[in-house]
Order: sequence, then C-alpha cells, then structure tokens
Amino acid sequence: MQAMQTAATAERYAKCVEVSKRIRWDIERDVIRGRKFDVSKKYLPDGLSMAPSLEFLGKDEKRLFSQIQGRSYANIFGLVERYIPPMVLEVSKDHWLGDQTAFEALVRFTDEELKHQELFRRIEAMIAPAMPAGYTFLPEPNAVASAVLSKCTWAVLALTCDIELFTQAHYRQSIEPDRELSDLWKDVFLFHWKEESQHAILDELEWQRENAKLSPEQRDHAVSDLIDLVAAVDGILQVQAKADTDYFLRVCGRTFGGAEVKRIGETMLKAYRWQYIGSGVQDERFQKILGGMITEAQMQRIGAALTPLMQ
Repeated sequence: MQAMQTAATAERYAKCVEVSKRIRWDIERDVIRGRKFDVSKKYLPDGLSMAPSLEFLGKDEKRLFSQIQGRSYANIFGLVERYIPPMVLEVSKDHWLGDQTAFEALVRFTDEELKHQELFRRIEAMIAPAMPAGYTFLPEPNAVASAVLSKCTWAVLALTCDIELFTQAHYRQSIEPDRELSDLWKDVFLFHWKEESQHAILDELEWQRENAKLSPEQRDHAVSDLIDLVAAVDGILQVQAKADTDYFLRVCGRTFGGAEVKRIGETMLKAYRWQYIGSGVQDERFQKILGGMITEAQMQRIGAALTPLMQ
C-alpha cells in the first residue's frame, strides 16, 4: 500500500510539472495585451462584492462599490502571496537531495508566485490613475509575511491550501460566469486560476507530508496556530474594510444617512470575510483534507473560532 501511495504521489508531482510547462504565461504578452481597465464595468462580481444587498445604492454606485473591492481583492492577493515563496522554498528542502521532480514542481510553484506578485503590483499601477484619488491599502506585505511565517509549517500550509482552493472557487463560481465584468479583470483571474490549480495540489501534498511528521501534541499546537492565522487575516480584513468604506463614502458623490453608512460598512466587511475566510473553510475539498488530519475535538475548536466571523 505504501509503495502504491508513493507512486501515486510521485505522479501528482510530475503532473504539476507537466501542466506548469504547458500553461506557462507572461503578464504583458498573455494577460494585459496592451489593454486598460474599463471603468464602465464592474471588477468584482456580485456574488463576491455583495453590492446587490445594498438596495439603496444606484447602479453606478454599486459598480463603484465593486471596483473598490476589486482593487483591494487584487492587493490582498498580492499581500498574501508575499509569504508563499519563502514558505515553499523552506518545505522544498526535504526534496533537495531526493525526488527531483517534486523539487522542480516546488521551484516552479515559487517562480509562479513571484510572477503573481508582480501581476498584482501591475494591476494596482493600472487601476490607480483610473479611479478617484484617496484610496489606501493599509497592510504592509513584509510585516504580514513575517507574522505568518512565525507560525508552524503545518498551519502555514493549511492557510495556503485554503487560499488557493477558494481562489479557484471564486473564479469558477463567480468571476467567469459574470458577463458584466471588465474583460481584462476576468483575464487576470483566468490566468491566475490556471496556475493556482496546480499550486493547490502541491499545497495538499506538502501539507499531508508535514502532517505525517507531527505528534498528536504538535498537531494540537498546529491547530492553535491555524486559528491564530485566521484571526490575523480577519484583523487585516477589518482594517481594509474600514479604509475602503471611508473611501467609498468620500468619492461616491452623495451623502448617506447614518443607518445607510452603517450598512455599507457592515456589507464591506461581510463581503471580505466571505471572500477570504468563509468561502475557503466551507470548500468541500478543504474540509475533506483538513478533516482527514485532525480530531473531531480539534475541528470543533476551529468551528468555534470561525463562528463569530461567519455571522
């Protein structure tokens, strides 16, 4: 059985290498292609932005709401991808003098994540001149990366797997079907999705490999680290949701009543929590992987920590 599992695992690493070579893309040549963002179109789809729930907003205001969220959506991806290359290089050490196919898969993973960071920096540079002045992205990438990498490898791999699974779900379920989005925006996340699909496989393989090393006590500590990481993500979302709400209220062109201001802020945070926490932890594949590693009591601990963020 162990030999069969090893052969199957080796085949998965090899498949990731094959697909990485086949779908390799370039930011300017394949994604941007000389285009600009169409400010008459939405950036983030309704299923992610939750703009339709604000019935007192007009069509143009809902579009602006989606564009502000879309700008932060790209910036948050660039932020979280800052810690991934160092983490992948670290776990690749176990393959340096071993399975060279697995090592190549992780080197390619690292290279592609560095490219994704550059893609999202490019997107911000393109969006900024097209939108009203005053937008701020508050989290500092290196500080966030340092905080994430201070946690145990198991928890960091769990967070990474979660992120790369919900990235795929967002594209398939919300971004790709929405015909009202900017074509360039859709292409950004189409190409991003193509490579993230392979990264999620590698996350799963490395997470399971790391899990096999842990004692029950170490795994329980790792669950605590994962809960801490989710809380840290929520802290980032709260800060950026407040900044984006304030920006929307300044640039939308009219004044809202107190109850409406409150709902705008609550919807912004609810949307961000869904995008970066809820949609991931509810992903069936993520639940299956996680559930195969931890006890029922540990799963309940995670659920109890998530419940306030999901309401």
